[in-house]
Amino acid sequence: MEYEPVIGLEVHIQLLTKTKIFCSCSTDFGASPNTHVCPVCLGMPGVLPVLNKQVVEYAIRLGVALNCKINRFSRFARKNYFYPDLPKGYQISQYELPILEGGFVEIYTDGEFKKIALERIHMEEDAGKTIHKGDGSYVDLNRAGVPLLEMVSMPVMHTPQEAGEYLRSIRKIVRYLGICDGNMEEGSMRCDANISVRPKGETKLGTKAELKNMNSFKHVEKALEYEIERQITAIENGEKIVQETRLWDEKAGITKSMRSKEEAFEYRYFPDPDLVPLLIDDEWIEDVKKEAPELPRNRLERFMRDYSLKFDDARILTDEKQLADFFEEALGSSSNHKAVANWILTELLGYLNKDNKSVTDTLIKPKDIGELVELIDSNTISGKMAKTVFKDMYETGKSPKQIIDEKGLVQITDTKLIEDLADKIIASNPKAVSQYKSGKKNTIGFFVGQIMKETKGKANPKIVNEILSKKLEE
Repeated sequence: MEYEPVIGLEVHIQLLTKTKIFCSCSTDFGASPNTHVCPVCLGMPGVLPVLNKQVVEYAIRLGVALNCKINRFSRFARKNYFYPDLPKGYQISQYELPILEGGFVEIYTDGEFKKIALERIHMEEDAGKTIHKGDGSYVDLNRAGVPLLEMVSMPVMHTPQEAGEYLRSIRKIVRYLGICDGNMEEGSMRCDANISVRPKGETKLGTKAELKNMNSFKHVEKALEYEIERQITAIENGEKIVQETRLWDEKAGITKSMRSKEEAFEYRYFPDPDLVPLLIDDEWIEDVKKEAPELPRNRLERFMRDYSLKFDDARILTDEKQLADFFEEALGSSSNHKAVANWILTELLGYLNKDNKSVTDTLIKPKDIGELVELIDSNTISGKMAKTVFKDMYETGKSPKQIIDEKGLVQITDTKLIEDLADKIIASNPKAVSQYKSGKKNTIGFFVGQIMKETKGKANPKIVNEILSKKLEE
């Protein structure tokens, strides 16, 4: 029997606010344990939470980007459960009245764009972190109260690859919006996956397992691949799939049972009595729309339309907002869009990938790439020379003109000088001339090489080829 996986993802986005969602404690990552805490986020008796307005603003910004319904009236609720890293004994979240509903995330898979429908997006506070060391466990509450947006997709994905692309698309969008850095390794973007399988053609959902502890796109895909196989094998062996939470064991490459999966009623949600309902007016939404940045999909289409770039090139250039900005800034020094794109995609990204760096780490200034392209187009330097110049640009941050002046790399375009050299080399190599005359036209490469050797690679290759072809044919 053929089976179909059904996947839904719950993605937590940690917002780039300076302070927590209900208090003024810092959200900076990496501080000493339990130093970014106060009576509010520690859940001390008698304290009251105050909502951070920027959290709401960021939620609206994401809702606009993903075509969600923005609810003018929403409410916070208490999600009750007991765990060492939850100091209040409950988490402030949203339940029956979330800030955002519906909408979709667009992914690119199998050569086409596909919309992944969303159920809801709601605001909530993060819990602390439990650290297990040796024989003991320790609790760090720096993260308790850090603002999150939880994005809940509909169960409409059917392959681990679709799930991976969905996460990559979310990361790209939130980084373009400036609301989250999307760093899964540091936990600022986290994902839980709900996965079930059913016979192909069936419409009823199977019993799902929730997967946790996946801190990269690759781990999400691998965990889903394993879990799909595990569930199919269990069903075919006559076993019953139970609803449970399972942990991904990266080293073993398997999922392990953690606990039975809770149902919503077990959290005993009720409206938080310390927080008034949230009211959002149309004016606020319109203000956010006016300030909305260009999104990756729109930028990709504009790059293809305005700069005549191929889809794959435009997609790579728009994957990161900083890279797209770098490219457009480089165009301020050159109108040769395709050449600028090629130097960034091939040379710059080649060096950066080798050194495991991003475009924000490079010493090269965008305008210098445009300037390098102009120097090639004006025959000041050859393409071969340009690669040497680029290497120096990458290592030193110097401009191409400065490097060319320092190293005396200006290309020789003096036709009289090149003609004299060609005459000399042709006269000195009668055997090679005979081979060319007898039909071995590729012998011209030998003569080109000799001239380049004489000029230390500075002669313009195009002019050299034209002069040699003319003289050898004579």
